Amino acid sequence: MPVRKAIVQAAVGLHARPAAVFVRAVTETGLPVTISKDGKPGVDARSLLEVMTEDFYYGCEVELAVAPDAVPDRYTLTDAERALELLCSVLESAQAR
Repeated sequence: MPVRKAIVQAAVGLHARPAAVFVRAVTETGLPVTISKDGKPGVDARSLLEVMTEDFYYGCEVELAVAPDAVPDRYTLTDAERALELLCSVLESAQAR
């Protein structure tokens, strides 16, 4: 399973605008990405409501994952890994602020 860790850099965490920017980026990948923290089960990162209700606060470490059996046929695992890298950069950059 492709997995990447990132630190949330948005001052307000993943709420309102930063969450919307992140969810939009996830949706554009076309992959079923989950986001989690503290070893809890992941939530669907394509769902603004689920992302906003999980309390992904500034400075928390999150884990992004895509289950290999959930990768659509048109993607390779390498594509999924690249997508996760891109999503990590969204969380760790000014794009999510």
